[in-house]
Amino acid sequence: MVPNTVRVAVGILGNAASMLLYTAPILTFRRVVKKGNVEEFSCVPYILALLNCLLYTWYGLPVVSSGWENLPVATINGLGILLEITFIGIYRFALQLVLPVLALFALAAALSSFMAHTHHMRKVFVGSVGLVASISMYSSPMVAAKRVIATKSVEFMPFYLSLFSFLSSALWMIYGLLGRDFFIASPNFIGVPMGMLQLLLYCIYRRGDGATAEAEVRVHGAAADQEKGLKAAVPIAVQVQPQETAASSRVNQNVLNQNHL
Repeated sequence: MVPNTVRVAVGILGNAASMLLYTAPILTFRRVVKKGNVEEFSCVPYILALLNCLLYTWYGLPVVSSGWENLPVATINGLGILLEITFIGIYRFALQLVLPVLALFALAAALSSFMAHTHHMRKVFVGSVGLVASISMYSSPMVAAKRVIATKSVEFMPFYLSLFSFLSSALWMIYGLLGRDFFIASPNFIGVPMGMLQLLLYCIYRRGDGATAEAEVRVHGAAADQEKGLKAAVPIAVQVQPQETAASSRVNQNVLNQNHL
């Protein structure tokens, strides 16, 4: 039997990785706020993450779990709720999509409180709903992965989000296995390969982004050189024109003189 202290230590590491995962989009949203446009960044992963955080915060509380055995799960997901609502608020139009999420969570919380009379029954019910939400959350980045493959660009699939998603899934999978908690370990069996796939796509198509950027630099450089050449040619033309005009004036004057004679 693995000592509980080991599981607690893994839970602390899982909290740290999840903290990095939840805060990683801050870099993306700094760009969004600066430009005033959400561009191609989808709000779906954040809405699904909000539902997942709500359910697993409830799962980790003593109402569902026995005592505070899953305190790390409750604390990190409670923080995740605040961050996900903040991110969704940036989309504005997506705020209306939060209402169905809150309604679904409220229904799950009510049913688990009044219909299930033991901690085991509550964990099975809330964990089953949370399992579906987690699978949906971990599958949502595949929308971004599809765009990466189509465009051969990782611009809209941030690296740190993929990295921390993989680390967080790996640590929570270990945490669930150590505690023999199927409803914590099983979603992360999906999250780990999904995170690995995103990192693999990033490694493959990151080079494409670099080649595209280099090509753009060459094109812009050629355009700049051409523009400089045109600017250099204009003064020459301006200088030649008066000389030609003066020469023409002298020829005309000579003709007049000859006619006068």
